[in-house]
Order: sequence, then C-alpha cells, then structure tokens
Amino acid sequence: MRGIIDLELNFSSRLEFPSLVPAVFQATRRRLTLWYAAATALLLLLFASGVYFYVRGTLIERVDDTLKHVVEVVERSLAVETGAAGELRVNVEASFRNSAPTVAADRIDLEWFDPMERRLWTTLDAGDPVPLHPQNHVETIRLDSGQLLRQVTAAVQRDRHILGYLRVSHPWFEVTKPIQQLLVDLTVGTGTLAIAVAAIGWFLSGKAIAPVRESYQSLKQFTADASHELRNPIATLQTNVQMALDYPDAQLQQQQLQAIERLTKRLGRLVNDLLFLARSDSGTVTTNEEIVPLDALLIEIVEEQQVVAEKQGTYLSFHIVEPPDRPADADNTFAMLGDWDQLARLFTNLISNGLQHAEPVSDGGELAVAVELQTLRRSGMSHLEVKISDNGRGIPIEIVPHLFDRFYRAEPYGDRLGANGAGLGLAIARAIVENHRGQIEVSSSLDTGTTFAVILPVRHKDNRPER
Repeated sequence: MRGIIDLELNFSSRLEFPSLVPAVFQATRRRLTLWYAAATALLLLLFASGVYFYVRGTLIERVDDTLKHVVEVVERSLAVETGAAGELRVNVEASFRNSAPTVAADRIDLEWFDPMERRLWTTLDAGDPVPLHPQNHVETIRLDSGQLLRQVTAAVQRDRHILGYLRVSHPWFEVTKPIQQLLVDLTVGTGTLAIAVAAIGWFLSGKAIAPVRESYQSLKQFTADASHELRNPIATLQTNVQMALDYPDAQLQQQQLQAIERLTKRLGRLVNDLLFLARSDSGTVTTNEEIVPLDALLIEIVEEQQVVAEKQGTYLSFHIVEPPDRPADADNTFAMLGDWDQLARLFTNLISNGLQHAEPVSDGGELAVAVELQTLRRSGMSHLEVKISDNGRGIPIEIVPHLFDRFYRAEPYGDRLGANGAGLGLAIARAIVENHRGQIEVSSSLDTGTTFAVILPVRHKDNRPER
C-alpha cells in the first residue's frame, strides 16, 4: 500500500501550481504598461522636441528676415556725400533725422558706426555701446540692463570703400516669450498624454493578459481533471500488481491480469485522446483528405452501432433527405473532402452518446435514436448536415455552453459524450469538426431530448468550398 500512497502524493503535488503565478501576471501587466508608457513617452518627447525646435527656428528666422529687410531699406535711404578731400561719407543727420520715431515705434533700434567702429548715432537707450563685431553678421547679445537683443550688422560700402556700419536690433523676448509658452504647453501636453497612455496601456495590457490568464486557468483545470482520470486506474494497476506479487495464486493472478489489461486499454484510449487534442490545439493533426461519400460512411457506422442498439433494445434509425433537384444518376450528392477515419470517429461518438442517453418510448418500450443526412446552403455555399437526435432527458440550457469543455460532466443528467466516461468525447468531436472547417451545434430541452447537428462544407480537391 505504500506505493499507492506515494502515487497519490505524487499526483497531488503535480496539481499544485505555484501560488505566485497570479503575481507573475500582475508583474507582466505592469511591465507591459511600463513599456507602453516608456515607448509612447519617448515618441512624444521626440515629437515635442521637433515641434519646439521647428517653431523656435521659424521665429528666429522671421526676426532675422525682418532685421535684414530693415537694413536694406535704411541702406537705400542713406545720404551719401563727397567730402572736401573727395572722399565719400554718410551725412548722419540727413540720413537718420526722421528715422528714429518710426523705427522706435516698430521696436527696432538702429545704430550707426563710422569706419573706425565708433558709434555716431543710435535709437537705443543711453548707456555704454555694445562693442561692434563686424565679423558676426547675426548675433544675440545681452545689454547691461539684462535685456537680450537680436542684432544684424551690415557694412555699408560704396566703390569698395566702407562708409560705416549699420546695426539693427530687435528685442529677443519676441522670440523667447512664445517659445517659453510653447515649451510649457508641450510639457503639459506631453505629460498628460504620457499619463493617458499609461492608463490606456494598463487597460490594454489587461486585455492582452486576459487570454493568457484564461489559458492558465484552463490548463490548471485540465491538468487537475487529467490527473484525476489517470490517478484511479494507475492506483488500481498498482494495487493489482502488488496483490499478484504478494499472493501468488494462479486463478487470482489470472483475474488480476485481466483487470490490468482492461485498465491499460482504458489508459491507452485516454492518452490517445489527450494526444489528439494536444495535436489539434497545436495545429499538427494529420488529416488525410480524400473524397468521402458521407452517406456511405454513415450507413457503415449505423450498421456497426445497430449491434449495440439491439443489445440494449434501442431503435436506431437512419434517414437520408434527398435534395429535390438531385439528378437521377447523381452518385456524389453527399460526397465531401475529408478524413474518413476522423469523420468515422466523430459520428461513432455522437451516435454512441445518443444510444447512452435514449429513453424508452411510450408505446413499445424501446429507446429511440435518429440519424438524418441532408444537404443545405449557407452563405451561398453547399454544406452537408448530419443530425443525431435522441429522446433522452435533455440538457438544461445553462449546461449547454459547457458541453464541449474537456472533462466536463453534466451531472445529474449523466456523463456527456466522452471517451469511456473521461469527458473528452465532445471536445474531440468539436476538434474534428473544426479540422474539417465545419460547425457543430446543440439544441436540447428537458424531457424532450437532445439533437447534435454537424454542418460540414462540401469542398473540392483544391480545398475551395463548392459554390
């Protein structure tokens, strides 16, 4: 018995998932949110920087263009005269006499320097003149009062002779003021958007994590159910083996070996079902597609199940609904492209399930299961529909959405379709139907029975549905 106890403990320990897994989901969600926010913040920063430097450059260029235009206008209005020695010079009083008020009103200041770089005239407030830098055509300087000016300096020449220097100034706050306001607006806007993106990222990461969380819960439940199904037969195997070793009686050993054989077959079927579902989930199920006459396949399956039906006194019927426009010589009306073995397994399971849940009819005391095959059109395409109906107790409406869950049992209404009661039958049926690009539907009500409808598209060899 020690081996059985060890086996139980081993299976139980494998069912325990780490308690920190939900915390891992939260940590992953936080990391995703952080990455969303960081990436968006970086993009917003780059965008805001580009906007800032573009607007700043545009404002500076506009001021510089204005100053250069003023230089051109003033230079054309200079009064140039010839001195006693024949040299050319600028008459400062005649040139700038009426310029100061108009220029000052435009907040543009003028300065005139002689060829020796001495300031002769200015519209700036009194104070020490800023040294002249003829080599710097455009520059930004700070006055003693702290005021910033944008200045353009131009040398006035006639016949390659420098008559003097004209310097035009514009207050720099005309640039800094809108730039500072833009910087505040961009900072507030970027921060607000970053916070909004973080909130949206938290919401979206939750949406992204939700399927993973659901898959984890499904895997947890699936592992628990699978371990439960495996635990009992393995423990029973262990018990029979130990008894055979402890009690070497030939007759008893024969019975135990027969029990072991039945259990190993059951385990083999369960493992094969689990492997089929695993391959179906991963998309690696091998489907040997060929032309399958579905009517012939169903006739074969019904004949096989008729033996089981007769043993339990069940009336099993099969009906083919001929399409009204079927040609008399047509023999491929119910042909489709699919895997014969998988389709045979699908309909065998469904018919067996109907036989298990059928109820005696009132008149003859027989159990009733009906199989029906017909053609139909959906969305302009040809389909084949197979209905398997039983007159059983039916299934409550709240249970129907869970019928295709693995290891699910609709107690107390009996085990749903499964592999020897393991609860994998309908999951396998749905996987086979999906492999054939079809649909499986259930309609049921209490005390009236249950109907499973399998709808499969008619396809050609090129895998395109027939229209």
